[in-house]
Amino acid sequence: MDICSLNFIFFRLTTTTKVLKSGCGRRNSGSDTVAVAGCKGRSVTVASSLAAARADNFYYPPEWTPNQGSLNKFHGQHALRERARKIDQGILIIRFEMPYNIWCGGCNSMIAKGVRFNAEKKQVGNYYSTKIWSFSMKSACCKHEIVIQTDPKNCEYVIISGAQKKTEDYDVEDAETFALPADEERGKLADPFYRLEHQEEDLQKKKEAEPVLVRLQRVSDSRHSDDYALNKALRAQLRNQKKRVAEEELTSRKKGLGIRLLPLSEEDTATAARVKFSSKFDRNRKEKRALINATSIFPGSSGSSTSNARRLELESKRRKIKTSSASKLLVGGFKPSSWSACPVSSGGHKRT
Repeated sequence: MDICSLNFIFFRLTTTTKVLKSGCGRRNSGSDTVAVAGCKGRSVTVASSLAAARADNFYYPPEWTPNQGSLNKFHGQHALRERARKIDQGILIIRFEMPYNIWCGGCNSMIAKGVRFNAEKKQVGNYYSTKIWSFSMKSACCKHEIVIQTDPKNCEYVIISGAQKKTEDYDVEDAETFALPADEERGKLADPFYRLEHQEEDLQKKKEAEPVLVRLQRVSDSRHSDDYALNKALRAQLRNQKKRVAEEELTSRKKGLGIRLLPLSEEDTATAARVKFSSKFDRNRKEKRALINATSIFPGSSGSSTSNARRLELESKRRKIKTSSASKLLVGGFKPSSWSACPVSSGGHKRT
């Protein structure tokens, strides 16, 4: 047997408690309470079990006595703390979960099913022996008060004020479907007398529903009568879709994009044509300054102004040519001339 097993057995059998205070000491062991009075500095051995370890976590002050009741009663507080702050009014704070989708009456926002609130729960009546509970809460969107009550008769929750239930029903005739009978109706169908009494009603419902069934059968037959044509059309549609996706991916790779672009449209072409890109501000300013400097300060005739404009245009072209040639030299397009290849003597004369 290892040391851990020995320690467990020893703790299971006995626990030694030293009471060093004068007056009254107390130990709560499960359901047994052992009080030791007038034991100064003496060592007292009290039998205990592991089940009493949970009770040892509660602190009982020296002024507490068993005649004063529980610790909550001794401290003057309820066991539910803040949840029971309105318990004198019959109200208890609980977590209420919305049973279905509703529209908030304050801001018309939708509150989804399953959203939880801190609600005030109180009894407002009885349905025979079943209590009717009311839940009052405030919405998180606009702090509007919502009141919901239980309906034991119909086994559901009813909105009293502050909200409106979201309608999610549909019309059976508009949807061209059939409504399944309720549980009570299915139970009555097992009664022969009930079936006999409602046989004429069932025949009338059959006659009313027969045209709808025939029309649905015709539509289904027309759609699925030719399996080969349906399969051929579906495969052709799938092939066209694969080709279109392959072309879009190829175009995206050519443009260096990681996503597929939508096909071109006339609206996109017209929008791109209306875009005007602005030129560089510094280049325009230099060109305008050069034109001003080249213009004569004296006013001239119309012929001279035309010649000046022509001259300014030529100077602008010449300046652009010089700029392009200088950029080529900087890149590395310079070629040495023939005289630079000839060696030069120390005296500075060229060798012939």
